[in-house]
Amino acid sequence: MTPLRSVCVFCGSRPGVSPAYADAARTLGHAIAGHGWRLVYGAGDVGLMGEVARAALAAGAPTMGVIPTHLMGKEKGKRDLGQLVITEDMHERKKVMFMNSDAIVVLPGGAGSLDEFFEVLTWRQIGLHTKPIFLLDTNGYWQPLIQLMDHVIEQGFAEPHLRHSFAALPDVPGLLARLEDVFS
Repeated sequence: MTPLRSVCVFCGSRPGVSPAYADAARTLGHAIAGHGWRLVYGAGDVGLMGEVARAALAAGAPTMGVIPTHLMGKEKGKRDLGQLVITEDMHERKKVMFMNSDAIVVLPGGAGSLDEFFEVLTWRQIGLHTKPIFLLDTNGYWQPLIQLMDHVIEQGFAEPHLRHSFAALPDVPGLLARLEDVFS
């Protein structure tokens, strides 16, 4: 029997300015379900979080949402998930999401999504895990971040292998191909 694979999705609690961001989130949610994977995400029903979750749920994906108590109102914590975990703080949220996933995908988002990305990237850099980390680079959203990472390496603040600790994919089909490789 094949084990249930879980994809942790970090993403914005806002929709962003481009409709392409929400479209990609919905496409990813449907695809997670279509592959029989579980969605692990921040449990919000707003922004890209809500888009990916509603799509995954509508397509029948198992779901796990993790949200700190102080964000239940602001992010409109979804209560129709397969599993809802309420944590005391943001750090515990990230840890629970990470521990319950096999791969990490970061969609466009703001400071919170950047925090989530950098925490799992740092954990990988210092050898705490080998889980794959993917940036869904919808409309080139993550290109400035990739340039910054290259700058950090060029200036000697990180080893070149850091750039190979994550991959940026331009669209959901490319991301799915990489996830399929990882899970096979």
